[in-house]
This record gives sequence, structure tokens and C-alpha cells, in this order.
Amino acid sequence: MAIREILTVPDPRLKEVSKPVEGGVTDEIRALMDDMLETMYDAPGIGLAAIQIGVPLRVIVMDLAKEGEEPEPKYFVNPEIVETIEETLPYEEGCLSVPDIFDEVERPARCRIQYLDYDGFKVDEWCEGLYAVCIQHEMDHLEGTLFIDHLSRLKRQRAIDKVKKATKRKIREDVS
Repeated sequence: MAIREILTVPDPRLKEVSKPVEGGVTDEIRALMDDMLETMYDAPGIGLAAIQIGVPLRVIVMDLAKEGEEPEPKYFVNPEIVETIEETLPYEEGCLSVPDIFDEVERPARCRIQYLDYDGFKVDEWCEGLYAVCIQHEMDHLEGTLFIDHLSRLKRQRAIDKVKKATKRKIREDVS
């Protein structure tokens, strides 16, 4: 397993639409998911899409266990949202690709998803609460959408400018 670099805005690769994984869940895809999980834990975060490490495949990892609880990693290959309910849930979201920015996004409170798990078995399940918010957030990444794209143009631009400024500051600190 290896920790990979997480892309941050305004990297254009984050706007790419990810391609489906062909040929099912292979050892290569499992190795990718293992790297993604290690990268996500190191960041730390609760979800990560493959495109966030520069791999444009429809793969997501997630772990919603709270600090101090046993890890509960989940793996999603070629996930699809097949149904949602009308009721929405506002939730303050953040993103490893938009560091230190948080804002409220409204999403369906429940959704039904289908995907292949780590072993390649098809799963069909309903998600609610944080699980529903997180899977929808991560699946947005697969379509080239960031959570800040759900905000007003002004808020989105402020978030991008703040991340750029922080990145420049870190580069200057690393050089000196």
C-alpha cells in the first residue's frame, strides 16, 4: 500500500468524468482501493474518489467510523445511484481536494445505490444520513463535480482562491 498525492482545486483533472472499471474487480483495482484507503486515512478524511488521486476510474473508498471506533472501510466499484427520495438533508461538507473549506450542501436524505464491493460482489442498498451525504459527495467526483460547485459562484470562487493562496504559502514555506 502507498499514500498517494491528493489533487486540490483548481487542478483540471478534478473536472474529468471518470470511466467505468472494465473487467470487474481485479487485484489491480483492489491495490488501487488499498492505496486510496491508506491515503484517505492519512489525510484524514472519510471518503475518497479515485479521480482525487489522479486516476479517472469509477472507484470510491469510505469509512464513516468515528475516532476511537474500529475502522469500517467500504469499497465501491462502478457505483450508481438508482433512486433517491424527495426529502433533502442539509449537511456541512468539506473535501480533501478543497482543504479547509466547509459549507452547507443540500442533498437527498436517502438514496439507493448499486455497486461492486472489494470482492467483486454486486451490492444493492439504501443509504441515509451521513452515509447518503458522503456517497453522493463522492459520486459527484466521478462526474467531475466538487461540493463547491453546489455553492454560489461567489462562494465557489472564494474557496478556490483561498486554497490557491494556502498552496502558494505552503510552497514558499517548503522552499525556505
